[in-house]
Amino acid sequence: MLKQGHTHPLNIVVIVAALGYFVDIYDLILFSIVRVPSLQEIGIAADEIKNAGVYLLNMQMIGMLLGGIVWGMLGDKKGRLSTLFLTILLYSLANIANGFVQTLNQYATLRIIAGFGLAGELGIGITLVSEVMTKETRAWGTSIVSGIGIIGAALAFWVSEWGWRESYWVGGVLGLLLLGLRLYIHESGMFNKLKESTAKRGDFLSLFRNREKFIKYLASIFVGVPVWFTIGVLVTFSKEFGEAIGVTGAVSPGKSIMYHYFGAALGSVITGYISQKLKSRKKALWIAIISLSFLSVWYFSASGYTPEFLYLILFILGIANGYWAVFVTVASEQFGTNIRSTATTTIPNFVRGATVPVLIWWKYMSESMGIIQSSMIVGATVIVLAIVAVFFLEESYGKDLDYLETE
Repeated sequence: MLKQGHTHPLNIVVIVAALGYFVDIYDLILFSIVRVPSLQEIGIAADEIKNAGVYLLNMQMIGMLLGGIVWGMLGDKKGRLSTLFLTILLYSLANIANGFVQTLNQYATLRIIAGFGLAGELGIGITLVSEVMTKETRAWGTSIVSGIGIIGAALAFWVSEWGWRESYWVGGVLGLLLLGLRLYIHESGMFNKLKESTAKRGDFLSLFRNREKFIKYLASIFVGVPVWFTIGVLVTFSKEFGEAIGVTGAVSPGKSIMYHYFGAALGSVITGYISQKLKSRKKALWIAIISLSFLSVWYFSASGYTPEFLYLILFILGIANGYWAVFVTVASEQFGTNIRSTATTTIPNFVRGATVPVLIWWKYMSESMGIIQSSMIVGATVIVLAIVAVFFLEESYGKDLDYLETE
C-alpha cells in the first residue's frame, strides 16, 4: 500500500493525520459548544450573545481562510511535514492563550490566530495520506482520517463540562503532544521527487490563470459549502431553531454538535465505502448531497418533537454530512504534486471561510423572515450549487497522482 521508496509504516501516517484532524475538529467545534457560557462570563449581555457568537465564528473562519493559503503554499514549497509542525504549534499556543481571555476583542484576536494555525491540518494531512497510499485504496485512508478526526467533537463536548477555559487549555496541550508523534513520520515520496524537478511549486495564482484549473478549483469549493452551512447554521444555532420550530423542550447546542459529529464520523466511512464500491467519487458525492437536502427538510419539520428526537435528526444529518472526507479526497486528486498541497489546503478552508458570507446572508434575511424560512432559502441555494458543481469535477477514482501541473 505504500508508494515505492517510502519506508515508514502507512498506519503511522494515517494515525498521525487522523489525530491532527481530531485536534482540528476539537477546536473548531469547541467554540460552538462553549459559546454561551464563555460569552456570559466575559460580560456579554444576553441579547447580544447571538451577534457576538456570529462575530467570533466569522473571525475564526477568516483566520482559516488566510491560513489555508499560507500553509498550502508552504506545503508545496517547503514540504508537507515541516508545515504541519508549524501549523499545530501556532494553534496550540493560541488555544492555551485563549483560555485566559477577558474581553471580546481578545477572544476575537485569538480565534483568528487559532484559525490561522489550524488551517493547514486537514489539507496537508490529506495530501500526505493521498501521496503514500495506492490510487485504489487512498479513499479508505482519508475516510479513516476524517472518521477518527470528527470524533474530536465528542471530546470537545465532554471536556467542556470541566469549564470553557480548561477546554481551550486541553486543546492546546493535545496539539503540543501531537508534535511529538510527528517525529515518527517522514516526508511524502512524491514531494521528495518533486524537489528534484524544476517545476514551479505552490503557485496559488496558477489556479486562477488556467481556465480548466480554475473551474475545477471553484467547483471543488462549491461542493463542500453545504457541509459548513449545516454545521455553521443548523447545528451551531440548534437552540434557536428548537425554539422557532416548536421543539417541546430546551435544545442543548453541545449535545446537538456531539450527536451530529458522531453521525459525520460514521458518514465519512459510509461515503468512502460508497465511493469505493461504485468506483466513483462523483456518484458518492451526489448521493450524499441529495440525501442532505431531504434530511434538512425533515429538520425544519420537527415541530412538536422532543429535543432527543431532534438530536436523532441531527445525527442522521451528520451521516449525510460525512461526505466531507470524500470531498477533501477529491480536492487532492484534482491537481498535480507541485500544487496539490496548495489546492487541498485552501479548498476546505475557502469552504469554511464561505461560512462568513453564508452567516451574514442568513442573519440578514432572518431579521425580516425568521430563521426557518431564511435557512430554507440559503440551504437550498448552496445545495443546488453543490449538485451542479460535481458535474465540473474530474472523476478521480483510481487516478495516478504522481504528475506535475504545467501552465
